[in-house]
Amino acid sequence: VGLDHGANHPVKDVTTGKVEIVSMNHGFTVDRDSLPDAVVETHVSLFDGTNCGIAVRDRPIFSVQHHPEASPGPTDSLYLFDRFRAYMGD
Repeated sequence: VGLDHGANHPVKDVTTGKVEIVSMNHGFTVDRDSLPDAVVETHVSLFDGTNCGIAVRDRPIFSVQHHPEASPGPTDSLYLFDRFRAYMGD
């Protein structure tokens, strides 16, 4: 189980290969081996390799284990909010 607190945590979006620097404050992570087949891992911590995001295949459902609205900049993870808004329009 990873223990992630503070700013400046590198997280990789495994769907795009993009690395983001994010803020985290959690003491638990999702065990990727426990994910059902319909759920895919989308984000991984580059500090400790723990899961930082999931999405449900063929459904407008996703989650990240960091604060997309926080530092280093409020627009660095804007794509997550854009995705959420797009899903709400469907």
